[in-house]
Order: sequence, then structure tokens, then C-alpha cells
Amino acid sequence: EAGTSCKVRLDGAKAGLWRDFASDDGGDLLDLWGAVRGLDLHESMTEARAFLGIAEPEFHGHRPKQPSVEKPRCCTPKSAVKAWLTDTRKLSEGAIAAYKIAEAEREAVFPYLAPDGALQFVKFRNIDDKKRMRVAEGSVASLFGWQAVPDRVREIVICEGELDAPAWWMLGYPALSVPNGAQGLSWIEAEYARLERFDVIYLAFDADEPGQKGARAVAERLGLERCRLVEMPPSFKDANDLIIHGIHDGSGIIAKAKSIDPAELKPAQSFVDEVIREFYPPKDEGPRGFYAPWEKTENNLLLRYGDLTLINGVNGHGKSQIVGHLTLHALASGERACIASMELQPRRLLHRLTRQAAAMAEPSIPYIRAVHDWYADKLWVFNVTGAAKAQRLLEVFTYARRRYGIRLFVVDSLLKCGIAEDDYNGQKLFVEALCDFKNEFDCHVLLVTHPRKGENEIHERGKMDVRGSGAITDLADNVTTIWRNKKKEKEIEDARIVGADVGEDTQKKPDALWIWDKQRNGEWEGKVALWWDQASFQYLGFQRQHARSYVGFSNSEQTA
Repeated sequence: EAGTSCKVRLDGAKAGLWRDFASDDGGDLLDLWGAVRGLDLHESMTEARAFLGIAEPEFHGHRPKQPSVEKPRCCTPKSAVKAWLTDTRKLSEGAIAAYKIAEAEREAVFPYLAPDGALQFVKFRNIDDKKRMRVAEGSVASLFGWQAVPDRVREIVICEGELDAPAWWMLGYPALSVPNGAQGLSWIEAEYARLERFDVIYLAFDADEPGQKGARAVAERLGLERCRLVEMPPSFKDANDLIIHGIHDGSGIIAKAKSIDPAELKPAQSFVDEVIREFYPPKDEGPRGFYAPWEKTENNLLLRYGDLTLINGVNGHGKSQIVGHLTLHALASGERACIASMELQPRRLLHRLTRQAAAMAEPSIPYIRAVHDWYADKLWVFNVTGAAKAQRLLEVFTYARRRYGIRLFVVDSLLKCGIAEDDYNGQKLFVEALCDFKNEFDCHVLLVTHPRKGENEIHERGKMDVRGSGAITDLADNVTTIWRNKKKEKEIEDARIVGADVGEDTQKKPDALWIWDKQRNGEWEGKVALWWDQASFQYLGFQRQHARSYVGFSNSEQTA
């Protein structure tokens, strides 16, 4: 019934905050939404998002891996494992219970549970030998400790070890542990949405170089603005080390946690190692980008991280096909990609891409499924057709880069980004935003553009023909054009009509040219001769070369 104990601030510095002085509940408007409706914080955010009309990004072509781990045979710690946890590691029985740590013979069992209690991952640690760790079959990388995190807290510690999480809990702060040390980031995809509720994330990783490098990588994925770096006091390795030495208050350490400042301003000398790598790339590091599909281009062309590449061309000259071929080759080399094709529905886009991946016009249904299984952890599709809003596109790309670690983004095309053809300033601002995005997140962006209308399709086009603001080509790192040899096609068609043989000189001419008019970070500019294979929708580097199948499959089952 109505009362007078609940107050909500409507203005001032604390606008939106509330407190019920009878029950001592309080918080912000998301907390109030949940308190009124009996929801947890994640459910409150979902409902509030729907109320405000804010849609979460939708991706197609990707099925996240689902855990299939069986519940281990274990029990509450009571013998040697309990002694190791309480006497050696000095964890309290309350912390052990909160994190549901269990015992299986001489192994400590760490169950990774989702907030709803579903088992995601199980790690076993032998108490006699730290190196004898194992993970249960069917586990999916996630964070350890959700079972000990209260529903409505807005700050969380993410640490580097399963024993550190309950140690932080004893220090006064709920904590989650990463599954595979500082360098493993595969857990972010599964946990990204769950971590959305936290306003502040404290990263308590080891002070060594791998730990600090890993913390920075996590912060870049989860958002620099809400992450803080925790430094242990001198001579202490981690939170469990604090507990072992009798320290049970972490407030002083948390108070000194540092925000991660923007890295825009640095002394030039600090880049010396990176400059050396530019001159002499380490052989074990691999290329700083990905190559085109043709061996003859490897010495000249590298689609580098941090670059924006324009793919220009007349309608029907194969812009989307060459973009698809480049994308498949990148996937095969270990990249992850997100395609925003505003001209094609996802099913039509993936129909064309699957034809290229299988290298045949009509792959069998099992083969199609095999190709899509291959896409599962490699390819995402931004599901929108028509004129997409440029700002929304960038928001979704940022989300995809952070959550899934994607490094290749395709925009097909500039004309479909919701910017009027005569809005040159709007085009300039959007391409500038793409450049900011690819620079900040060290990824590659392929942007499809169209040329100005010409007299005919026979003549080659170049960077001066890109339709729209001149700033588009000025800002891009690479400007390329795909040009189809219409003259050759006409000569072949004319010969077919009259029943004549096609001349050898005509047959030797390439079907297309990939023209590089600008390569800011490379030394080569020129033309790449290509031949078109109709069945596979692939461009080939040489005449009569065979198309490449990117997904292996039984020869007897490839065709319908």
C-alpha cells in the first residue's frame, strides 16, 4: 500500500537514485525497476531496454558453442583437500561454500556455473602438483564464481586464478576468475552480456608482463571506461597471498585501482620496439593482417590491421564477389569476420558465399551444412537490409570487435549506410568514423563504393572515379577497383553467335583486373590480372587454374 518511506530523487546530482528507508533498499532506476517487478539486474536491463526501444545487435551465421559437461563425481571438501584449502591456502569455510569448491580424491574441483546455475566448465587441480590440472570434457570457457556474486552488485573483481576469487570474497569484494590465465580471452564471448550489468570492473591480474598485457586486452574488449587495474602491495603476488599472510581487508587496494587512461599521447621513443617489428617482423608472429587469395600477390599486397580498403567498381563488375572471396580467404587463415551487406538478405548473401566456399554451383545439403559448421566460430552477419544508419553500424561493429574479437569488417556498400549521395560532409564524417574505429581496434575494414557514371563500362576506372566526397579516397588507406573485361566478353559472345572460334589472343586476356591506385602502408601500386570461374564465383590468379574449396568434404557427397 502507499506509504512515505520510499523516496526518489528527481533532480540534482543524485537524480534517479532512490531509497526505501523502511527496508534500506535503494539504488538507481534499474534497481527500482527490478525491486518493483521482482527481477534480477540482468532481467531488469532486458525489460528496460525493450521499454526504451533499444535493440540488442543480431548476428547471423554464428552458433556459439554450448557446454555439454557432465556433473563431476565429487563432494564437499572434508579430508586432504579441505586441509589444503583451509590450512595451506587459508580460505574460510564460508568462502569455500560460497564458491561451491568440491573434492574428488586429491583434487580440488572448481565448478564454473552460470548465474542461473547451469554448469559451464569444470577444472580439477591436484593439491600435490600445481601442474597437474585438467578440464572436464565438454567445458566451454567462462568465468568462475557467479555462484558467489550477489544479484544487484554493480562492481566486480576479475582475477587470474580460481583460488584468488574466494580470497577476494574474503577481502570484501565479489570476484570472478578467468579460466586460462591472462592470455586466454575466449571466455569473453560467453560472458560479455552477463558482464554488461557492472559499472566498474576491477582487473586483478599478475604484475608480470603477460598479466598486464592480458589485463589491457580484456579492458579493450569490455570497455576501457569501466575497467580499473588493481596493483598488489609490494611483495604480495595475488589476493590469496594476502589471505595467507593474514590480510583480510582489500578496501585500500581497491581504492588505489587505476583507471586505464587513453593511450593517445606517448613519447615517440616508446614505439621503438614496434618500429623495429615493422622493419623486421618476428617470424613466429605471422603477418600483421591477411593476404589476398592469389599467390602472385603475396609479395605486394597485405590487407593490414588498422587499414581501410575501398573496393570500387561499376554495378555488375563483381565487387561483392571479390569481397566474399577475400573474406573466405581471411577466415581460412584464422581471422574472424563480420559482414554488413545492406543490399542482400542474409540467406542470399550466405548462398553466394557458400557457393564460393564450396567452389561449386550446387553443393549437396550435407556439404552446405558442413560449410555453415565451418562458419560457426568465424563469421557473423549484421542482419539489416536497406539504408542502415551509419551510427548503428559502428555501434554493432564495436560490440562485435569487443565481444567476439573480430578483425575483418565488411560494409557493402557506402550507398546503403543512410547517407544521401549529395551529403558530402556526412560521407566524410562516416568514413572518418570508420577510420577511427579501425585505428582504435586494430582491425581491417573493407568498404564497397560505386564510381561516378561514365560513358561506358569498357574503360578502366580509378580512384578519381569514386562517387561522392573526395575525402573518401583521401581518408582510405587503400583504394582499389574491380574492373570486368566487357570487351573480351563481347568478342566471345559475338563469336558464339556466328559460330566462330574465339581467337587465342582474346582467350589469353584476363577476365578482370583488380587495380590498386593507392596503398598507404605498402610500396606497390598496379594491376592484378584475374580470371572468373562461374561455377565457384571465385576469381582465379591464372587461366585454367582450379577453384579452391575452403571446406574439406567427402568427394562422393559434395554434389546433390
